[in-house]
Amino acid sequence: MRWIVSLTVVPVIVISSFTITGRAADLPGIPPETVTDYIHAIIEAHRTFYTIHVVDRMQKQGGAPAIENWRAEKKTLPLPAQFLAEASDLSSKTGTKVRYRLISLWPINPLNGPDGELEKRGLEAVREHPERSATSTVKVGDQTYFKAIYADHAVSQACVSCHNTHPRSPKKDFKLDEVMGGLVIEIPLANSRDF
Repeated sequence: MRWIVSLTVVPVIVISSFTITGRAADLPGIPPETVTDYIHAIIEAHRTFYTIHVVDRMQKQGGAPAIENWRAEKKTLPLPAQFLAEASDLSSKTGTKVRYRLISLWPINPLNGPDGELEKRGLEAVREHPERSATSTVKVGDQTYFKAIYADHAVSQACVSCHNTHPRSPKKDFKLDEVMGGLVIEIPLANSRDF
């Protein structure tokens, strides 16, 4: 008889603990600042790993170099900035509305300059305080986005050398670990049922 009572109590306890938490849709959302911090951590880790453990290693060992026209030249790699742009493009093809890109006050490619005064002020803010992101909301068409700009540092000597010697680079005195620009991450702000 004791076993029967014990087995009856266990399911009731288990069922009641699941009903306390409710459905995920009923839980409060994650703040957009936290979401972009998570996304930034992943993007930065991937790009830093690629830069240090692929590009730098290949350069030091005489392997495939990272060059601008890597698509046309065989046995070459994309530059770290191109790696990020290609990953962003692939990510957008999954249907996600998350957008990310590199920008700079001194872009080699003019398309990587700030898109308006808001991004320019964001870049200046992360340059002055690289430990925190510059955030805002923007409206693109009917969609409102939370935008965060994070400091983009020169993580290797290869970054510094490439930017300092590139003929189209407007700044020629970057140093290791210096803020070279920013990583912009935009996430849609809307009810999750809209996606």
